[in-house]
Amino acid sequence: MRSNRMGWRMLTPTLVILFIVGLLPFLYVLWVGFYDWNVFSAVRGMTWAGVNNYRRLVFDQDFLNSLGRTFQFTFIVVSVELVLGFLLAQTLVTPFRGRSFFRTIYVLPLVVAPIAVGATWRLLVIPGFGPVPYYLDRFFDYPFRIGTSATHAWLTLIVMDIWHWTPFVTLTLLAGLTALPKEPLEQALVDGANRWQVFRYLTIPMMMPVILTVVFIRFMDALRIVDEAFMLTNGGPGLSTRFVGLHIYRTVFPKTDYGYGSAMSLLVLYFTIVACWLLFIALTQVGKQRE
Repeated sequence: MRSNRMGWRMLTPTLVILFIVGLLPFLYVLWVGFYDWNVFSAVRGMTWAGVNNYRRLVFDQDFLNSLGRTFQFTFIVVSVELVLGFLLAQTLVTPFRGRSFFRTIYVLPLVVAPIAVGATWRLLVIPGFGPVPYYLDRFFDYPFRIGTSATHAWLTLIVMDIWHWTPFVTLTLLAGLTALPKEPLEQALVDGANRWQVFRYLTIPMMMPVILTVVFIRFMDALRIVDEAFMLTNGGPGLSTRFVGLHIYRTVFPKTDYGYGSAMSLLVLYFTIVACWLLFIALTQVGKQRE
C-alpha cells in the first residue's frame, strides 16, 4: 500500500505535465471546434455553431482533396522508404571496407531539421538559380519547372522525403537484422534452402514486428508533413502540393478561422488514430502468431 502511494507521488509531476501540454490543448481545440471564431468576421467574439463546422468539412472539397493528397503522399513515400531501407539494411549488415564511414555519411540527413531540408531543396530546384533545373536543361534539354508543373513539384517532394527519412528506416531495420538469431538461418542453409527461401520464409517473418513498427512511426510522421512542403512549394503550384497540415495552417493563421481550423484538426486526429489503431492490431496479431 505504501509502495503504491510512493509510486503515485513520483508519477504526479509527469501526469501534471502531460495534462498541461497534452490533454488541456486537446480539450481547448475540442471546445473551439464547436464555435464560429474569426477575428476578421463582422460578428465579434465566439458564437456557438454546434456541429456546423464538422458538417462543413463533409462538403469542403479543398479539405477533402488535401486529406486524400496527404494519404497518397504518405503511402508512396512510406512504401519506397521501406523497400529502399530494407535493401540498404541487408547491404550494411554484411561487413565491407568503409562501412563505418558510409553509415556516418548516410545518416547525416536525419540530423537536419525539416524546415532546413525544405529550404535546402528549394535552393537546389528553384528555376534560374538551382543546379538541378540548370543541368537538366543544359544536358538533357528538359525544362524542370517546380513553380508551374504539379508533377515536378510532387516528384521533388517525394524524392526529398525519401532522401530525408530512408536513413531512419535503414538504421531501424539494420538493428532488427543484427538482433536476429543466427541458428535458424544457418540451419535452413544446411538443410538445402537457397538464400531467397531463407529470406522469404525466415527473415521476413522474423522481421515483421520491426517492419510494422517502422511503418507505424513513419506513417504518423509522414501524415504531419508541413515544414518541408511549406518551404519547398508552399502548397503550389495551385493546390497540387497543399497537404492537410498546410491546409489547416492556412485556415487557422492567414484566414484566422479558428473554429473551422479546430474542427479540421480534430478530424485529422481522428483519422490518424484510426489508422494507427489498425496498424497496432496488425502488430499485435503478428506478436500472437510468433508465440
